[in-house]
Amino acid sequence: MKSTSLRILLVPAVFFAISALAQTSSATTPGATAPAAASTPAAASVPGGGTRIGTINIEGAIFGSNEGRRDFEQLQKKLEPKQNELKSQNDELEGLQKQLQTQDGKLSEDARATLVKQIESKKKVFDRAVQDAQEEAGNQQNEIAQRILQKMAPMIVKYAQENGFGMIVDTTKPWPQSPVLWYGETVDITKSIVEAYNVQSGVPAPASTGAAPKPAATTKPAGTGAATTPKPAAPKSSTPAPK
Repeated sequence: MKSTSLRILLVPAVFFAISALAQTSSATTPGATAPAAASTPAAASVPGGGTRIGTINIEGAIFGSNEGRRDFEQLQKKLEPKQNELKSQNDELEGLQKQLQTQDGKLSEDARATLVKQIESKKKVFDRAVQDAQEEAGNQQNEIAQRILQKMAPMIVKYAQENGFGMIVDTTKPWPQSPVLWYGETVDITKSIVEAYNVQSGVPAPASTGAAPKPAATTKPAGTGAATTPKPAAPKSSTPAPK
């Protein structure tokens, strides 16, 4: 699954989780006013009298945390048998496609028709298998993200209130998909949230270093269109780059 799909799934979750927490906090904090309505699902106002505007890469925070990296790697291992199965189907299709190309003109009309029908049948099965695998991988990755976000969202609100932030904007999407054109490291709280979450969760850093490796892409045979096997989005760096 590509990261774009994950972002689409996360945006409503982030908005509702943080908005609900902000409203609860405002009700229990003396003198606090109700948070202003967010102009977009990617931004959530936080009460507490702060005037600073901060940023956080929600996707990067979730999958950059020790728990997110650990569960992401476990998911990749779980997907390996399906990856291998799809690769075998793809290799078989490529072999038949090559056979058709190299023997075209030498085959009888009936033999060619049989081979073409075989390719089309196997391609249809392969396409459906890829689609099902992508959906399953996406669902499982989203489950990981939702579970971690439920525990991380209160930390984001608390950190914002204690550090004078009046608004935290999600920068998971780059400009122009996001309204944020540019931001500096001094307003980004992603790293701080990841560090605090790691302490709270007690999950040690995975043995592997850096971002979890991506499964190899599986390409359809020539002439059948491009497609890739399902893969979770790799964890992003928590250090923001100028947009």
